[in-house]
Amino acid sequence: MTAPVAPGEPAAPAAAGLRDLLPLLRPHRRALLVAAGLSLVGAAAALAQPALVAHVIEVVGAGEPLLPAVGLLVVVLLVSSALRALQQFVLQRTAEGFVLTTRLALTDRLLRLPVAEYDRRRTGDLMSRVGSDTTLLRATVTAGVVEVAGSVVVGVGALVAMAVVDVWLLLLTVVAVAIGASTAVLASRGVRRMSQRAQEEVGAMTAAVERALSAVRTIRASGATTREAAAVGASAERAYAAGVQVARREALVSPAGSIAVQGAFLAVLGVGGYRVASGSIGVADLVAFILYLFLLVMPLGQLIGAWTQLQTGLGALTRIQEVLGLDPEQDEQPERPAGVAPTARPGAAPLLELEDVSFSYPDGTPVLRGVSLRIAPRSRVALVGPSGAGKSTVLALIEGFYPVDSGTIRWAGTDVRELPRAALRARLGYVEQEAPVLAGTVRDNLLLTRPDATDPELWAVLADVGLTEVVRRSPRGLDVAVGDEGVLLSGGERQRLAIARSLLARPELLLLDEPTASLDARNESLLRETLAAASAGRTLLVVAHRLSTVLDSDEIVVLDQGRVVARGTHAELVDSSPLYRELAAAQLLV
Repeated sequence: MTAPVAPGEPAAPAAAGLRDLLPLLRPHRRALLVAAGLSLVGAAAALAQPALVAHVIEVVGAGEPLLPAVGLLVVVLLVSSALRALQQFVLQRTAEGFVLTTRLALTDRLLRLPVAEYDRRRTGDLMSRVGSDTTLLRATVTAGVVEVAGSVVVGVGALVAMAVVDVWLLLLTVVAVAIGASTAVLASRGVRRMSQRAQEEVGAMTAAVERALSAVRTIRASGATTREAAAVGASAERAYAAGVQVARREALVSPAGSIAVQGAFLAVLGVGGYRVASGSIGVADLVAFILYLFLLVMPLGQLIGAWTQLQTGLGALTRIQEVLGLDPEQDEQPERPAGVAPTARPGAAPLLELEDVSFSYPDGTPVLRGVSLRIAPRSRVALVGPSGAGKSTVLALIEGFYPVDSGTIRWAGTDVRELPRAALRARLGYVEQEAPVLAGTVRDNLLLTRPDATDPELWAVLADVGLTEVVRRSPRGLDVAVGDEGVLLSGGERQRLAIARSLLARPELLLLDEPTASLDARNESLLRETLAAASAGRTLLVVAHRLSTVLDSDEIVVLDQGRVVARGTHAELVDSSPLYRELAAAQLLV
């Protein structure tokens, strides 16, 4: 039985604002302050340049020595350029650090979400939030946050200097710039919403690619390559269309700024020329005013660009905040100190007990109905029944992947809701039906459960599951690669490696979901012997369709439609349970 899947898509997240961006920037506030300080010093150097140019013109007109004035101007230009370069380096490094901390926070949260969240969301979409969404935030830092401080200083300084030179030209400039800026702001409306939609489409495309690549062999074998390529292509085209919509809206912003620049320049040039001719201002003052005009317009363009980048970044931040806002999996009693789960003592409470446990899908479809189960220490219990009876769900509930709707699960007499989940899981070994193998080496996969295990221990557990010869075929031994999702191993080898990984942790209770599903008859017999030996020192709870695996279990529990309909040994159930007798007959065991 597969894990429960919630119907429908997750609810749309609330739009993020500047207030949501600030907490992410807080760890980098020192670097941002340094960048802002450099920006302010650079702004002061930029504001000094028009005055120095005017001074050079006046020196030339007066016939005075030119070298000191030109030398000072060159020094200021060099200092301004050096400060700009340093500021850019600090900004870029800070932006990379910002992306890193955001990705680390996202990854940490993604790995700690309740299992039900993974059932509701597509893996590719979650991956795109760690990748492309955080990259968009990078531009928000470099072009949107610190640049504003320097731009404001330069703009205000330029306005003050222009007022000193000529008030009438300043008024003319302000009118032209205000019209252009207002147009640009109006043109940028909706960029955040469009950018968020574009990122959602990119996430959907990534999910489509991930889906196709994860099942590429099945797709090839089914002759569905062209259809799947078309499906991914359609998703890519939707992402393209959404991106073009953003680009179209952003493209309206640049012309508005250009019109403001060109209009202000032509107006100042025309009116300024007239005022020079009338003797109201000098040529040096007009040149200085035009330079200040450019100093005003450039920050204005930066501010408009920063605003657009900010809207795009906030669209990505909305998707990031949606994940960061999800509650991670937590203990039922978080105030309890971390520790270890109790161990059942012989003759005391059972190691594990399910009492009247019920569980339903999120849409209300029942999976388990009043299931009760008692597992004594060092016993071997099997769960059997037709597909969809709820067998795998029992294991998922024991692991705490989902909360029960009603009833109680106890470990050594203690309600599991009163135990730290990590402490309880340290007592459990769990082998899923699909036996996932991680990309990497055999050693990497085994050390997942016990990173301090020695090589002799690794070889010993491989021998227990009959994988020694398989691993020794390669000269790399334990360091032989298994491929992405264990693709370089056979299905049976993947299953046995997953079992070896769990056995290495020496669990007190080993949960096995169809452990022999991918094994041939020879390896099934070998593994059955291994499990029989393992059960002497630990408790086993095995889900099985293949009844030959569990014939010698201490107790076999028969599930049907989420209820326990029979229990007993193989011989007892053949006599007392029509369903079990039917299952056994189908497998030629009666």
